[in-house]
Amino acid sequence: MEHLVKILIVEDEPKTGDYLRKGLREAGFVVELAQNGIDGLHLALEGDHDLAIFDVMLPGINGWQLLDTVRRAGKTFPVLFLTARDQVEDRIKGLGLGADDYLVKPFSFAELLARVRTVLRRGRPAQEMTTLQFADLELDLIKRRVTRHGQRIGLTAKEFGLLELLLRRQGEVLPRSLIASQVWDVNFDSDTNVIEVAVRRLRAKIDDGHDRKLINTVRGMGYVIE
Repeated sequence: MEHLVKILIVEDEPKTGDYLRKGLREAGFVVELAQNGIDGLHLALEGDHDLAIFDVMLPGINGWQLLDTVRRAGKTFPVLFLTARDQVEDRIKGLGLGADDYLVKPFSFAELLARVRTVLRRGRPAQEMTTLQFADLELDLIKRRVTRHGQRIGLTAKEFGLLELLLRRQGEVLPRSLIASQVWDVNFDSDTNVIEVAVRRLRAKIDDGHDRKLINTVRGMGYVIE
């Protein structure tokens, strides 16, 4: 018998919660929904979930406290954060507590579904996710430090966020619209070259002086680390 994937959503905005529950059920998942941190904690500790989606700003217990409590209780299911806050420090805090991924509001359901499937496919404990690595490039999420071949690389906050996104989705071609929404939290017009400029600067810092180029452009589609 095929295992039905069970997802817990803790979201206090009724419209958002219902929208996510309906969409994920239509995608074939079993879904439970709690509208505050107290109820969410009870379900998280008592249930057998394959993945949880926590909003950060919750009544009763916030998303960080909720995550911290379930991790201390020994629950290792992956957790995806929904947050309206795009501060790097907030994301680092969540990842340090054991979150597996985050999504900044507003987001499309297609993007959420892609993240859910990626996290489920990855399936490794969140405690390992304090560093992201590809080839000789390493990004430390806690110390916010980037090295390549052992050499420290200084990045701006946006460059760090851009590299983090590319490394989290390594092997996937990321369109400019996704990068704009995740790193800049805006929707850029198609004729804006902010993304190209940022990628060019990041590529200069990461790839210049190295035979192997890690950050690649897929013409007409986006960017990828591979």
